[in-house]
Formats: sequence, structure tokens, C-alpha cells
Amino acid sequence: MEKQTLGDMIAALRRERQLTQAELAEKMGVTDKAVSKWERNLSCPDLSSIPRLAETLGVGVDELIQAKAVPARPREKAGASPLPSLILTGIALAMGAAVTVLAFLKELDMCSGFSMLGIGLFCLALSGMKGKG
Repeated sequence: MEKQTLGDMIAALRRERQLTQAELAEKMGVTDKAVSKWERNLSCPDLSSIPRLAETLGVGVDELIQAKAVPARPREKAGASPLPSLILTGIALAMGAAVTVLAFLKELDMCSGFSMLGIGLFCLALSGMKGKG
């Protein structure tokens, strides 16, 4: 079997054995919700139940636990706030909306329009650079 997450491995082996989540849960002494969480990589089986799970799924413990871990989501830097990025994106949106409305009302000269769009694009670029560098 190709390397995959533990949840993928459990789901694939369960299907190969033509077991439902409820049937596997009953054999393991857990709820079908627990099996569902395992298969979706939201939780893992208790370490002490791994040998029983491997036996139930017809594989060795080594094969079962060789599944690779789910990559963790990258964490933001400590203390980093999403607020500055949100503000910059809001400014960009407001500038774009203002240019559109004022141009539609014919209340905007070209120089002012380009200035406003420039400010909006600059803010959008800054918000996109968050976390880079």
C-alpha cells in the first residue's frame, strides 16, 4: 500500500474488509463517530488500541503505523494579528468601490481615479505580502 495518512489507511483497509464504520467501531469498542474522526484525521485511535485495530483490519502493527502523519497547518508567528492584513484589504476594496461609484456618477477626474486605484493596489499588495520574507 502507498504511504498515506493513518486515517486514509484505516478507511482503505476498512473498505477492503467490507466493514462499515459502525461494524469497525463495534469490534473496537468505540463509537462510529470515533471511527469517522480517525478516517478524517481529526483524531487518532488510542495507542493501546493500535494492535487490536491492526488485527481487526488484517494488517501488522508496523504496516498500520507506517502511514505518514498529517502535515500540520503552518502557524502564524507568535503575536501576529490578521488585523493589519484585513485593514489593508478593506482599504483596497473601499478604494476600488469609490473609483467605480465616482466614475459612474461622473464625479471623478482621471488623475484622482488613478491615484485612488494606486493606493488600493498598494494596500492589496501589502496585505498579500504578509508572512513572506
